[in-house]
Amino acid sequence: MKAWQFTKTHEPLVLAEVDEPTAAPGEVVVDIKAAGLCHSDVGLLEDESFPLAPGAQVPLTLGHEVAGVISEVGADVAEWRVGDRVGIALVGDRVPGLGRDGGYSFRLTAPPEALVRIPDGVPFEQAAAGTDAGVTAYHAVVAAGQVVAGTKVGIIGLGGLGQIGARIAVLQGAEVYAAEVKEDVWGLGDQIGVKRVAADISAFADEQLDVIVDFAGFGTTTAAAIETVRPDGRVVQVGMGRLQATISTQALIMRQITLVGVLGGTKDDLRGVYEVLATGRLDPAITTIAFDEIPDGLRRLSEGTVVGRLVAKIAD
Repeated sequence: MKAWQFTKTHEPLVLAEVDEPTAAPGEVVVDIKAAGLCHSDVGLLEDESFPLAPGAQVPLTLGHEVAGVISEVGADVAEWRVGDRVGIALVGDRVPGLGRDGGYSFRLTAPPEALVRIPDGVPFEQAAAGTDAGVTAYHAVVAAGQVVAGTKVGIIGLGGLGQIGARIAVLQGAEVYAAEVKEDVWGLGDQIGVKRVAADISAFADEQLDVIVDFAGFGTTTAAAIETVRPDGRVVQVGMGRLQATISTQALIMRQITLVGVLGGTKDDLRGVYEVLATGRLDPAITTIAFDEIPDGLRRLSEGTVVGRLVAKIAD
């Protein structure tokens, strides 16, 4: 079968012919229906500081946002059956696309402890995006951000993660303000219930925001969040648009700001995302592409021209 594989930083993905996987004891094989594209893959291709998981072997099939249908069950697996619709949570040491071959192909193996059942009615494209973009946004807002009804929330970036995070905050009953540099995306804020959108989070300095979640992470956005959130407020850092930021430690200390970093989430977060998706109240903007378009999709991600989340539809 075909697979888009990572070989080396600063080199394009290679379309390789690889063996069909089989289920070893304690594993299942999943027929991939959809695979989300993520900026982490762009990082691997462009930046040496984005490491693979320990023990990962190159060439490696990328794609860590995976949803599909179980087609084979190995020995010692009791709780899953052929035909089950599953998303693969990013838990353990060998997550797909980073520690083992991932979703930019047609089949992969997965451990049962990483599987989460996809509710009826949730399409595979949403389920795939939910495994990372959804989980990270959910964890950042609900767990790390501690957002509840009545919280005043700032969201930086209305891209693939930010739009999901903003919508989750709205569904939590928060009053949400969003910063997005692309004015052509501002209408999305209205659609998902954001109160106001501006180009920079500092436009909301008078709003006394309790929490700001930075889904962009371009250094200046982190600094602006620390300066803008209310005294004793909380800044949750998710985005890694730049890997360094210069911040005012004076503002951080004198205003007693809590700064929290977030990487991914838990299986419970993924279940929570799937539950909200199943209600239809969370309907993230997703652009679907074909398997052959994955390298071009990553190029578009690198250039910042994607609206919402990009997902490759692998099979019907």
